[in-house]
Parts: sequence; structure tokens; C-alpha cells
Amino acid sequence: MFTVRQLSVFLENKPGRLCAATDAIAKEGININALTLADTTEFGILRLIVDAPDRAAEILRDIGVVVRVTKVLAIAMNDAPGGAGDILHILAGAGLNIEYMYVCVGSVSGKPIMVVRTDDIESASDVLNKAGYKDVDPADIYRI
Repeated sequence: MFTVRQLSVFLENKPGRLCAATDAIAKEGININALTLADTTEFGILRLIVDAPDRAAEILRDIGVVVRVTKVLAIAMNDAPGGAGDILHILAGAGLNIEYMYVCVGSVSGKPIMVVRTDDIESASDVLNKAGYKDVDPADIYRI
């Protein structure tokens, strides 16, 4: 299966809130391997893949931050024009909705990693396997 554990961190959209969250986990020696931030006027959702997701969630909760740990797909995509589109077409062809996605700067086996949240993680993983995509070892993405 292509799944890894991701933190979704809900932060008030005020100066210093993002720094407080990232500083708290850095202080404990936890590395951020991938991140994305989406915001609204009042709150932002910081999505993180870290090398110790349970410990990071605990640390963030201890400083009063709302955190949810979710499964997302981690797919080693082809690093060529159309590489992302190939995966998107496979998922769309299977009738799977993409809630959000982003690509990690690091890579596994020379390929960038596309992180995707779909409405059916298990079906998405199955259809990608059938299409010839190989599973990404969670240990590989946690240590990018």
C-alpha cells in the first residue's frame, strides 16, 4: 500500500503561530520532510510529513494546537512532463476524487513523491498497483 501518516495542523492565522508549531517539533529533533500550508482568513491547515508523526502530534497538542493524523498516498512519480498527469488520470479513471495533493521536494529512487489524499485510500492504492506503480516504503519518505 502507498500510505504514509501525515499531520494536519490547524493554526490560527496570526504572526508567529506557524513558527511556534515548527519550532516545537524541531526542538525535539523531529525533521519535517514535506509540508504544505493552505490558509483562510482566520485559520490555516499545515500538512506535514515528519520522521516521527506520533511524537510530533503529541508535542503539538501539548502546546495547544489541534492536530489530526491521517493516511495519505505517497506515490513515486515519473520525473518527466506528464508524470503527475499520468497518476491523476489513473485515479480519475477509477472514479476517485482527489481532496488535495502536493509533491515532496525530496525523492525516493530518483523520483519525486506525490502526496495525495483521496476519498478512498485503499481503492486508490489498488488501482495504482494495478497500473504498475510501486509502493513507497514509509521509512523512505519519513527520512527524505
